[in-house]
Amino acid sequence: MPVVSLKGPKGRIVIPHFPIDMVAINERAQSFTKRSIKKESKIKALFLAIEMMDLTTLEGADTPGKVRSLSAKARNPLAPSYQDIILKKGFPPIPSTAAVCVYPSMVKIAKESLEGSGIHLASVATAFPSGQLALSMKVKEVERCVLEGADEIDMVINRGAFLSGDYQTVFNEIIAVKAACKETAHLKVILETGELQTFDKIRLASWLAMEAGADFIKTSTGKVQPAATLPVTLVMLQAIWDFYQESGKIIGMKPAGGIKTAKQAIHYLIMINEVMGERWLTPDLFRFGASTLLNDVLRQIFKEATGQYFYQDLFSID
Repeated sequence: MPVVSLKGPKGRIVIPHFPIDMVAINERAQSFTKRSIKKESKIKALFLAIEMMDLTTLEGADTPGKVRSLSAKARNPLAPSYQDIILKKGFPPIPSTAAVCVYPSMVKIAKESLEGSGIHLASVATAFPSGQLALSMKVKEVERCVLEGADEIDMVINRGAFLSGDYQTVFNEIIAVKAACKETAHLKVILETGELQTFDKIRLASWLAMEAGADFIKTSTGKVQPAATLPVTLVMLQAIWDFYQESGKIIGMKPAGGIKTAKQAIHYLIMINEVMGERWLTPDLFRFGASTLLNDVLRQIFKEATGQYFYQDLFSID
């Protein structure tokens, strides 16, 4: 079996590297879209999906006002008048989301907006989305985000180094960024799977990131297509499971980009349950990178509560 050998802080680390059966992965991933679930389970899944969402605004046109608006939506995804409608139908209140994710320049604004909410504050860093920056500057950016209040850092790996076979550089950079997070922030490592080309490389990058100290591994920046897909997420989940079996370390998973409908979100939750078990069905170990998903989930909840769809524009625009 081919291996990748890396120099770690405590000696050599060997990562098993083997070909993945693409046909089998695609077939199994497709099977998760064919499960039939009862209404009660569907409703629970929709509420859980909201609790697992990272609401994100990562555009050049981001403003303090947009970040404050997104933070308010994370706190209260639904206006009180609409909340009352579903409460009268015996449904629980709509929960807040797991996190808000912003650029480093907006961390202070988001921190103030989320104060006291219990919602996590994530910031993309390390020259998101390209990752093309000197390591010393990447580390400084992370340190600044943590200092200003981010408790989650979403970093991108150096894909140029990875695709050139320079795995040691990728490994070293993740270790350095993890150290910059100190004990304050969790580290999500973005693989940008759309650029890694094969399932074999995606699994290798997943394992490398976990060995280097990732708390979560994440599919995509959302800026490259294809982004999150069921087969890619399945490959990463299997890597997480195998790593857990070997090391005892529990790592989280975040598919991001392209998950736009409640139906898609439920497919991912079914996959998590069947591949990883209920232990991973928590915002502490699974997140959706979502910018447009929330409104469709809210529409589906209203459909279950009232029997009719509400117009999309009744919900706030992200």
